[in-house]
Amino acid sequence: MGPTAAGKTDLALELARHYPVEIISVDSALVYRGMNIGTAKPEPEILEQHPHHLVDIIEPTESYSAGSFRSDALTLMADITGRGKIPVLVGGTMLYFKALQQGLSDLPNADPTIREKLDEDCRQNGLASLHARLAEVDPISAARIHINDPQRIQRALEVYEITGKSMTELTKSVETTLPYDVVKIIISPFERSVLHRRIAERYHGMIEKGFIEEVQALFERDGCHKDLPAIRSVGYRQAWSYLSGEYDEATFIEKAIIATRQMAKRQLTWLRAQKDGVWFDSGPDLPVDDVLRFLEDQYPSLMLK
Repeated sequence: MGPTAAGKTDLALELARHYPVEIISVDSALVYRGMNIGTAKPEPEILEQHPHHLVDIIEPTESYSAGSFRSDALTLMADITGRGKIPVLVGGTMLYFKALQQGLSDLPNADPTIREKLDEDCRQNGLASLHARLAEVDPISAARIHINDPQRIQRALEVYEITGKSMTELTKSVETTLPYDVVKIIISPFERSVLHRRIAERYHGMIEKGFIEEVQALFERDGCHKDLPAIRSVGYRQAWSYLSGEYDEATFIEKAIIATRQMAKRQLTWLRAQKDGVWFDSGPDLPVDDVLRFLEDQYPSLMLK
């Protein structure tokens, strides 16, 4: 686990060279086909040599939920361990990690009428107004959900509108046990400035690789629109607004980098609450030797290749 641009994929590939593992992606954007550059999806030759489960499994016009991830991941983990290998779950979508570890409450399905009403409220009164309303009916969720996260704000309000109960209340009673021994390896540059620099460098590199053209293809695709979960992904949302003429390219890049830094901050906040996580500094170099040494010392029963 780790924030964006921490080196998670590179570390997973190193582990695959030493252990009989199979990689399961824990990334809500990598599930989409045709979204490669902006998601930092591994190159095709890497995916061919080290297949990643749950990558390129749906179209950008489709939806994929935390519940779908949990079901798919548990099925894959059972299959992988049944074949004598080790599942390595790699990614930065903390909601997916939480769903896998803790389970999910039986929340209601989306209601198109209520969702449209919330969308209209957002257009008329702004996202801050919706967040303030959420703070009144579900202060715990409001404190957890960033004020600039429309998808989760609207979902929490939708749940309240449908059930009359807050999402916090509905999720309190959920308790489950993951039937595996879990090793939580967390990597991140310990210096925040290093992470910020990497995020900016990665984003400018994406632009050079053709990220705008990638989003342009989605922009012109039938069935794609700005309210799809795929297009709401960090970076894609800002690029879509740029292509819509809302601001110029320099402003789009600045907004995308800021949004990515904010996402990394939320990821790190969640990761710091993982009391059983083992942290490694990926600032100077990828901590391959340190991680391998830790695994060999603490888990000698793991099978080395």
